[in-house]
Amino acid sequence: MAPVPVSPISVGHIDDVQELRKTIPSRIPQRFVRDRIERPRLFMTNPTPCKNIPVIDLSNLQKGSKDEFRAELLQLSASCEDWGFFQVINHEVNLSLVESLEKVAMEFFMLPLEEKQKYPMLPGTVQGYGQAFVFSEDQKLDWCNMFALGLEPHFIRNPNLWPTKPATFSETLEAYSREIRKLCKNLLKYIAIGLSLDENVFEDMFGAAVQAVRMNYYPACPRPDLVLGLSPHSDGSALTVLQQGKGSSVGLQIFKDNTWVPVQPIPNALVINIGDTIEVLTNGRYKSVEHRAVTHKEKDRLSIVTFYAPSYDLEVGPMPELVDENEPCKYRRYNHGEYSKNYVTNKLQGKKALEFAKINTTN
Repeated sequence: MAPVPVSPISVGHIDDVQELRKTIPSRIPQRFVRDRIERPRLFMTNPTPCKNIPVIDLSNLQKGSKDEFRAELLQLSASCEDWGFFQVINHEVNLSLVESLEKVAMEFFMLPLEEKQKYPMLPGTVQGYGQAFVFSEDQKLDWCNMFALGLEPHFIRNPNLWPTKPATFSETLEAYSREIRKLCKNLLKYIAIGLSLDENVFEDMFGAAVQAVRMNYYPACPRPDLVLGLSPHSDGSALTVLQQGKGSSVGLQIFKDNTWVPVQPIPNALVINIGDTIEVLTNGRYKSVEHRAVTHKEKDRLSIVTFYAPSYDLEVGPMPELVDENEPCKYRRYNHGEYSKNYVTNKLQGKKALEFAKINTTN
């Protein structure tokens, strides 16, 4: 979720997962061991190809014939409505830039701990290096190290948290983020067309759109059946763009039809998901979806996640065009900045962050 200023809180000592792997490689500290009901039942996941998320070919939307455009638009709309997730190919994000960002991200995570700790993620905040969404000393921790930065608008940046090592980190991230921002604007344009709305409706509405990045490093774990790499949650953004590191283990899972479905990465594709903001704006027609990350016994995993959301000043609520007597208003209006602050000051817990906005439409 995009960063907003919040007050630090005390959560006690948080172990660095990479350091744990070095010092006690075969044991899981109790604070990482999940309650039985939360543990990933890895042998029960369903990896069958028919269950994998849809694939959108952006070139058919940008350069295809009328028939190709129409078919791809229908596929995009169905993906948003039925899954809330899709993988996008031919996205025009420079692949050498994608590889360069993976390289500098891995180089950052491989730095000595004392170097990374120059950029601390303070408790209750979501920028810097560490673990986000930790709010109590007895809260279970994710088997993950994070490094997160605010990108746009510039006032959300904390320059003190931008690393000087690797030397090319900042310029690589800046170039990559510009291309991801362009991709998000394009996707929102086609999502709008698929909803029979004006193609610029989201860009006009969002104003100075907020963009943030979070890099997640999941070390190999001796007992992946006891831990989670990232707790189940939906995103508070409008769109989220996920880049899975080359050669990484399969770690992303989405909750569909009451089961956790692993997302099989496609080479050079980006994974897109609908956030809470689009769920509200579409009056629930497109829903954000719970997802989580699991770990692997032998392989590390890197993911790079970009969050794209409206200006903090925007008042968010269902769009009038998507409300009628058959689809009454399901969400109240609220300030996006207040919602963002609420999101980052609570632990990740499914779709709980959106509950405050729901209107009970049952009689």
